[in-house]
Formats: sequence, structure tokens, C-alpha cells
Amino acid sequence: MSVQALQGLAQIRVDTARRDAAHFINGEFTQGLTSKGWWENRSPLDNSVIGRVPEGGQAEVDAAVHAARAALDGTWGKMTVAQRTDLLAAVANEIDARFDEFLAAECLDTGKPYSLASHIDIPRGAANFKMFADTVKNVSTETFILDTPDGKSAVNYGLRRPKGLIAVISPWNLPLLLMTWKVGPALACGNTVVVKPSEETPLTATLLGEVMNKVGVPKGVYNVVHGLGPNSAGEFLTQHPLVNGITFTGETRTGEAIMRQAALGVRQVSFELGGKNPAIVFADCDLDKAIEGTMRSAFANCGQVCLGTERVYVERPIFDSFVARMKGDAEALRLGRPEDGATNLGPLISQEHRSKVLSYYKLALEEGATLVTGGGVPDMPGELALGAWVQPTIWTGLKDDARAVNEEIFGPCCHIRPFDTEEEAVRLANSTPYGLAAAVWTENVSRAHRVASKMDVGICWVNSWFLRDLRTAFGGAKQSGIGREGGLHSLEFYTELSNVCIKL
Repeated sequence: MSVQALQGLAQIRVDTARRDAAHFINGEFTQGLTSKGWWENRSPLDNSVIGRVPEGGQAEVDAAVHAARAALDGTWGKMTVAQRTDLLAAVANEIDARFDEFLAAECLDTGKPYSLASHIDIPRGAANFKMFADTVKNVSTETFILDTPDGKSAVNYGLRRPKGLIAVISPWNLPLLLMTWKVGPALACGNTVVVKPSEETPLTATLLGEVMNKVGVPKGVYNVVHGLGPNSAGEFLTQHPLVNGITFTGETRTGEAIMRQAALGVRQVSFELGGKNPAIVFADCDLDKAIEGTMRSAFANCGQVCLGTERVYVERPIFDSFVARMKGDAEALRLGRPEDGATNLGPLISQEHRSKVLSYYKLALEEGATLVTGGGVPDMPGELALGAWVQPTIWTGLKDDARAVNEEIFGPCCHIRPFDTEEEAVRLANSTPYGLAAAVWTENVSRAHRVASKMDVGICWVNSWFLRDLRTAFGGAKQSGIGREGGLHSLEFYTELSNVCIKL
């Protein structure tokens, strides 16, 4: 199926000829209130133009924010928990009903294989609404009986109420999944949202506006303003004094800039930021499982996964065999069109990001890496040669202080290094400023518990990767984030907890 045919499936009903995106403000699609202009949304497959995206300015952000505030004071703010959660269940069901449209739109924006997006991106996008609706329906708060000095007592009980208006700034690597991971709990808790999706992936956030209208979510509850960062929608949204909280997934440097804006007015933030995630592979591992898991963690989604593995530490007795098998499996990856069932590796998100990744490929060699496989641009047929393709790449031999070992690349690559002792492996794994995720591969249960407890990360997998119970805490340590999301932990950001004390 061609890119043009995929465009025919992406039901963004603003300009049926071009698939232009639109802002979604107060329940209506608009192409802009100002003359900020447009940018071209280009396919990462072949650099062809998918359509145009309007750039939101101060006027669009103001309109979205005021619509969201009005919804808090209107029908949405007066709904019961049961009414809200029924609507969110309907949102999830409608995403499922329009699965093919969301799948086509997501793959059109990102170029990722259908086989990946159909199993992860779209199902999880719907599941996020269902899971948080169920969580909010069943959450409880604390109650205490206090003995008072007059010999009587008082009752204290907690109340959770919405934080208010949440600014959601979502990334391009898993656009629908990571956006709904924030919008789902925000709405379940009774907040309203203004979403600024990545400029690289505007389509599914826009399409979700149709779903909100279809199932009857009140106007102003869910708003989308497209734009860039500085002097554009992103900056205007994070600066807006009526925003009560800001949630962001993306680079640590961008998180620092948003945090400076949030300090004005002391708005709370929830961040999932960068990572340089390690895997530790012990000689007593199940080697087949370790290879399969590390292949996925290094190369899934073309390496564009915040939780992906870029540093692999392998115990010396199995180091050579591990590297050889990773090389063979990496070279067997199939690059191609998303609708091709044999494709298991897509392009990078953009030409700009490809330039960044290729600069690290070059840097690694300059720093003394031994190139095991990859390291360049693959030969792609026809118009695909114009896309943002890179080869899956493996290095060995870099020093521990090399930039390619310590800086997040966010591409399909990893460095593999031998280690000799458990203590050395733990030290190396914890040796960066990041602390998002880690993976440990061992069949020794005592070692598994011991090493996992020493990882300075938000999530540590043992003999698995990307396995998530959505009720558990998720987030990063050190420079990888602030706060935790998932299950009850999301309520810590999306609600305000008050105590009521009644003297009896």
C-alpha cells in the first residue's frame, strides 16, 4: 500500500484532499485564529508531504485554555464519577471501533510497522482510558478518628478533587499511547486538558477530537493546539497562568525549560524525560531469552523508545557469543513499508532526527568504537530512498566515558561491553545521570532480586522488557523525570488531596 493510499485511510476530516490537520478547540475543528502559518507534515518513509499543520499562537492557546476552564465550571465539573467514567469507557470503545483509522494515521505520521502499532500503540491508547476509569471508580481515601483534649473526638477524612486544567505536551515516538497515558487519568479525575502534540505527529491527537464529540464528551474538556516550542504553542501553553499542572514526556533539556516556566505561579509538573538505559546479561541467563529481549529493547520502533536499551553489559564468558548472535539478528531485521507484514523496522521520525543519529554513528567511530554491524544508511528502493532510514547498529570497544556511551541517541543502536563481576556491572549500569529503566538477565533468583534492588531507575525488568502492569508506578529517577504515573500513583498529580476535620 502506498503512502497515498494510507492517506486515504487517515480520517482527518478538515481537508480531504491534503489531510491537513487542525486544532480542536471547544469541540470544534479550526485551522487557526491567527496568521502564524503552517508547516508541512512529511512522511518519514519517503519525505513526501502528507499535508499541512497549522501553527498555534497565543490566540489559539488562550481560546483552548478558556474553553477548558469553562468546561470545569460547566457540565463536566458537575458530572458524577460514574458519568465521567462511562464516557471514558465509550471513548475507549470508539477508538477500538475505529481501530483501522487510528492505525493508518499513526503509521502515516511515524512510518512504524503495522505489526508494531497494531499490537502496542492503538490498543494501549484505548486501554489507558479504560484502566484509569476503573482506577478512579475504586479509589479510596484515608479516615482517622482523633481523640481531642476535651475528652471527645474528631473525624478526619480525605477528599480528592480535580487539579483543574492540565497542559499535556506529548512526544512523537508513541504518539497516541503516551498522549492518552496522560489524558486518560487527567479526565478520569475530572480535569480538563489542552494537548500540544509533537509537531512531527499531529494526526491521532486530532482524530481523537472526533471520538470525543461522537461519544458526547462536553465541549472544552479535550482540546488540541498544534505548534512548536519556543515562541509558539508549547511555550505559550506552559506560560499560561490558568494552567494548573503540566505533564510532559520528552528530552531532559526541554523538561528543564518547561520547569522554569512552571516555576512562575508554582504549577506542579510530571515529567518522563531522557534515558540511557542499561541491560546487564549474566552468564547464567537463558541466552535465547536474553538475545530476544535485548534485540527488542535496542531496536523496537527503530530505537525510538524512552525505555529502550543503548548500553548492554555482558558477563565475559558469554560476551563473544552474545555479540555474534546480536549481530546476526540485527542484520536479519527487515526494513520496509509499514503495511508489509515482513517489515519489523521502520524509519526514524524525520530527516532532522536522522541527522542527529548519524552524527552519533560517526562520533562513536571517532571515539574508537569497533563497528560490529550497521553504522550508516541502508539502500532502500525507489522513493523510499528519500526517507529517514538508518541501519541498526552495534558497537563494542568504547571507553566508559565516551559520549556515545553516556548520551541518549534515540536510534536503533547499542554498545556492548564485557564485565567480570556483579559489582562492576552494577557500577557501570548506574554510571550515567539518567535513571529511567534497566533490564537484568539471570536465572539466579537471589542475584535477580539483589541486582534489581541496586538499580537507580524507575523500573527494572528481570528476564523481560517492556512488560507493564498499568497499575504500578512508572517514572524516572535522577535526570529521567519527576513523579510517578500509573494506577493510584497518577492520582498524586492529577488530583488535589484535601483533609476534612469534623469536631464531634
